[in-house]
Amino acid sequence: MKTIIEPFKIKSVEPIHFTTAHERAVLLQQAYYNPFLLKAKDVIIDLLTDSGTGAMSSEQWAGVMRGDESYAGSDSFFRFESAVKELTAMPFIIPVHQGRAAEKILFTIKGGEGKYVLSNTLFDTTRANIEFSGATGIDLLTNAAKDSAVSAPFKGNMDTEKLEAFVLEKGAENISLVIITVTNNSGGGQPVSMANIKAVKAICVKYQIPMFIDACRFAENCYFIKQREPGFEGMTIKAIAQELFSYADGCTMSAKKDAFANIGGFLAVHDQQLAEECRNLLIITEGFPTYGGLAGRDLEAIAIGLQEIVDEDYLKYRIRSIEYIGEQLDGCGIPYLKPTGGHALYLDAKAFLPHIPAHQFPGQALCGALYLEGGVRGVEIGSVMFGEHAQHELVRLAIPRRTYTQSHMDYLAEVIIAVYAKRHEVRGLKMVYETPFLRHFTARFEWV
Repeated sequence: MKTIIEPFKIKSVEPIHFTTAHERAVLLQQAYYNPFLLKAKDVIIDLLTDSGTGAMSSEQWAGVMRGDESYAGSDSFFRFESAVKELTAMPFIIPVHQGRAAEKILFTIKGGEGKYVLSNTLFDTTRANIEFSGATGIDLLTNAAKDSAVSAPFKGNMDTEKLEAFVLEKGAENISLVIITVTNNSGGGQPVSMANIKAVKAICVKYQIPMFIDACRFAENCYFIKQREPGFEGMTIKAIAQELFSYADGCTMSAKKDAFANIGGFLAVHDQQLAEECRNLLIITEGFPTYGGLAGRDLEAIAIGLQEIVDEDYLKYRIRSIEYIGEQLDGCGIPYLKPTGGHALYLDAKAFLPHIPAHQFPGQALCGALYLEGGVRGVEIGSVMFGEHAQHELVRLAIPRRTYTQSHMDYLAEVIIAVYAKRHEVRGLKMVYETPFLRHFTARFEWV
């Protein structure tokens, strides 16, 4: 069959509130033209993030009912720990309430003034926690990723030549760690090849620098490896994931992505001393080491989600649904970052709105236009989010897992096409309020 259907049946539904164009104009103005400040009930298709917004399975909801809420030594923790160990083979598993908590703990210990953290591309919370510690985050993305219109199989890769050159320039003793984000979220949801991970690991071993994985979307990345990298086509997604983690000294993960959970995450490491330091900080900031800021029911949902995410039928549907949107846009010549990524479609706002300069935030302006046209909420990934570190001016339309159907995707394509038809009417924005860290969450804007 040519049609790839959703590999699930719908058991529970949530109504969508439909707003008018006039209502949306008022609501967007009241939100200071920042999608984060809109109320969720006023959004028709919510693609702000795929983090914690997916639908849990019947097995996960059954796990929620089984949750052991004991403060210490909960059975739910040991099931969670076992699921993480099965994938990562890392002996020390530290639960946290979400990914940024793992980053906060890790970089409080490994960061600090004069230190560098190197990555293919750091996402917003990762960079913020690095900089908050006093360290400097450096992106070393491959040159193939610079042109959004050019397709390449692994545009999320780290540039290994730049990596080694940076280590030699600054000194290995000043590099806290290297962290590879899979898939590369800020780089368009693009995958990282196993060959690149192995090459980065070899450099880290050479200079005795720890290598970590930001594993939020590890399963989607492994699906791309299976589809695009020679030698992996006959392997299961789980086996590919196990090999990927085998090269890492540790990993952070927001379980709100590829574990289908609404909350939660973990930090996993091989180094016992580092694990003890992290657990000491965990107790101060998150909770006891066997719950880490989570309820037992959340630990159960994550454990089950980590088993469900490596299902190839699901991943095939997941990746194909995003390719489908891209194909609709191709027919109209609408610019987006190619190829389509694992969890989102990234519109190229700079090419979409060439009349709006970077200092007037074309991505933020495009977010506003999509909401005004059809109640679609996306997020800017460009000069608002990253300032001088911005690689592109993008709008990310992140697809929540197991939440929307093909008709929702058809509607989304229609909204994008309609905005593109009148793109010259879209005005730029000026920022009138910002905070020192993660300003995009609460920034306020006015039309230029």
